[in-house]
Amino acid sequence: MREADIEKMLVQAIEEIGGKAFKFASFSNAGVPDRIVLLDGKAYFVELKAPGQELRPLQKYRRKQFEEFGFEVYVIDSAAGVEEFINAVSAT
Repeated sequence: MREADIEKMLVQAIEEIGGKAFKFASFSNAGVPDRIVLLDGKAYFVELKAPGQELRPLQKYRRKQFEEFGFEVYVIDSAAGVEEFINAVSAT
């Protein structure tokens, strides 16, 4: 399964539960998460990967920055990961 397939699954699943998964691109800050998910008054940051793929060093650095501001960055690399994320954000 390709990263693009997982991303498409995420976007569709979020829309099905009434949210929006915006593509996140910061041209002056490489390494930011791929998507900002907005759902029920909350924002979630998601980095998508192909199955088994690891975060690059810059992505790890950005993730740490986000965490220092109190945000979690979810890393999803499978269909099961999309389902787990949907269950987690639906429960909050």
